[in-house]
Amino acid sequence: MPHTRDITALPVLDLSLLEGTVAQRQGFFEELRNAARDVGFFYLTGHGIDSELLSQVQQHSRQFFALPDADKAAVGMINSPHFRGYNRAASEITRGKPDLREQFDLGAERAVLPTDPNSPFWARLQGPNQWPEALPELKPLLLEWQQAMTAMSLRLLRAFAQALSLPEHAFDQLYGDTPNEHIKLIRYPGQAADASNQGVGAHKDSGFLSFLLQDQQAGLQVEVEEGRWIDALPRANTLVVNIGELLELATNGYLRATVHRVVSPAQGSERLSIAFFLGARLDAVVPLYPLPAALLREARGPASDPDNPLFRDVGWNYLKGRLRSHPDVAQRYYADALIPDALSA
Repeated sequence: MPHTRDITALPVLDLSLLEGTVAQRQGFFEELRNAARDVGFFYLTGHGIDSELLSQVQQHSRQFFALPDADKAAVGMINSPHFRGYNRAASEITRGKPDLREQFDLGAERAVLPTDPNSPFWARLQGPNQWPEALPELKPLLLEWQQAMTAMSLRLLRAFAQALSLPEHAFDQLYGDTPNEHIKLIRYPGQAADASNQGVGAHKDSGFLSFLLQDQQAGLQVEVEEGRWIDALPRANTLVVNIGELLELATNGYLRATVHRVVSPAQGSERLSIAFFLGARLDAVVPLYPLPAALLREARGPASDPDNPLFRDVGWNYLKGRLRSHPDVAQRYYADALIPDALSA
């Protein structure tokens, strides 16, 4: 295992090696295990997502953010109890401070769950997306990309299982037919030198796996050891992948959910990124998976923030994060919501 001081760039992994020889597959599993444990972030090539589809997603994301404010406000997140829709810059909060980014959040396109007075509050999270009438082609395009990303990410998650000497389908029970898919279109406007540069504050992702499609503007930074950050520079037709807290929890901290942030671009420029988050189904409970003894000896235990504790109950974990990040939506739709204290991991 390399010392974190030796890590100056994210490792690069080629998913197409899963279709290679036995030796290539085993080599990929070893690289995957090491990258996910030592850094928690890596570049992914050979992912099989069509480059033209990626380009179209980026182009249409720019078109969305270029819409008049009234058109974007018409699909504002404040209209959605499912936390779907548009937020202007400084609407989302990370570590108590506003993130200087505008964004459009989407989830799996599913019907609202039927609820009664005894239903858990997280049941309100499932529901339809909002789509801009002024850009009708955005819906079919993003749903196509979501489908492609889900298939690819589940393939990678099964590779993780094999890399950990678990059955290939060990994680399947956690997402079943209804994985918690989440897309974010994000635009970071340029900021003056004397202004806040918090594009998004330092945080960990809460799900299983996160994937980021970047444009050519740098800004993503990864904390490889306390207080030392490295840049995750953009690479063409390449996704940045990072481990989420649920996967860290499931492996008792063997896999690493790493703190990261985005620094705002300079005034006169902007940064566009599109994120895809694969999470477990909302009613799942994350077990502790039985890793081989050799791996268990290197497990560090999940690093839970006392101000933001991890829950093994997926729905509660996800709801907790949404309520903290979007207090306006929380106040409108979840003023009655109480998170049970007994759920901490």
